[in-house]
Amino acid sequence: MKTTPFHKQHQQLGAKMHEFAGYDMPIEYPTGIIEEHHCVMNGVGVFDVSHMGEFWIKGAKAKDFVQKMVSNDIANLPVGKVQYNCFPNAQGGIVDDLLVYHFEPDKYMLVVNAANIDKDWAWCVKNNTEGAVLNNASDNMSQLAVQGPKAILALQKLTDVDLSTIPYYSFVTGKLAGVNDVIISNTGYTGCGGFELYFYPEHADKIWDAVFEAGAEFGIKPIGLGARDTLRLEAGFPLYGHELDDTTSPLQAGLGWITKFVDGNNFIARPILEAEKAAGVKRKLVGFEIVDKGIARNGYEIANAAGEIIGNVTSGSIAPSTKKGIGFGYVKTEYAPLGTTIYIRIRDKNVAATVVKPPFRK
Repeated sequence: MKTTPFHKQHQQLGAKMHEFAGYDMPIEYPTGIIEEHHCVMNGVGVFDVSHMGEFWIKGAKAKDFVQKMVSNDIANLPVGKVQYNCFPNAQGGIVDDLLVYHFEPDKYMLVVNAANIDKDWAWCVKNNTEGAVLNNASDNMSQLAVQGPKAILALQKLTDVDLSTIPYYSFVTGKLAGVNDVIISNTGYTGCGGFELYFYPEHADKIWDAVFEAGAEFGIKPIGLGARDTLRLEAGFPLYGHELDDTTSPLQAGLGWITKFVDGNNFIARPILEAEKAAGVKRKLVGFEIVDKGIARNGYEIANAAGEIIGNVTSGSIAPSTKKGIGFGYVKTEYAPLGTTIYIRIRDKNVAATVVKPPFRK
């Protein structure tokens, strides 16, 4: 298994380690997932997300290449802004969801999911008919996500950059903890606010130590992938391999808002997705809350009142902030309206749930 530059810190802190996307990653620390979850909601926590992938796209044809590859419209994406996006495949499914960073007029960074780095890179190389300059920098980039309402207070101690002036889904490159050229991005996967920091691996120890020293007065803690999952679920964010995959279209996944059928945005599989939109999708991703007791898990069947199977669960958990059973699942379109009662099949019992609009944490 691969390791991140912070592997020794995780081991020293007693993290429960497990393989994820080919990396030995911390799932939880001794205090447990629930405490980690609340730490991020109410204070500040630090995630090692150095396993994520980063591709640089450069050159005179960089914009044309990115525009073709992604479903959202980057034509007017300003320098210094970040955009949520997805790679459609030739059939209209989703190769991956990703972030697009616009650094310079002819320079972009694509941040992709760790489990999909090799697949995404091959997809980009295969489709680079424009001749853009591509660089897979995934092994030469470290990343910490410093998340929670007090993240800004901790990080502001470490930089002269006024973090309050960086809007949501924007970034700057500046000096942090004495390290030059740190990408400071007002983004995250928790719904709790905070920043994501990108830097070279040789600075990992210095930045880790500085962040934890700066956050000590705010009760900063390291956070594992377990709480990352409960936080993203409560926030209503999809996860590739669960809500999104190669056989699911962005329209089915509720990502019509990042699928722009505008002039000049001739992305891969646009005609297929336009036809699907015109015809109407046959299934939709919905959020649900379980009415009684029960925990929905990935793969559980979803039924209607007559007991007919109408879909399946993609993610589920007890929400640490509300103690309710929550989840995502795909259902036939007629069962997708808010307020519809559906039934999650848990241990051969049909447990009632209500279709709700995420986020689950208000």
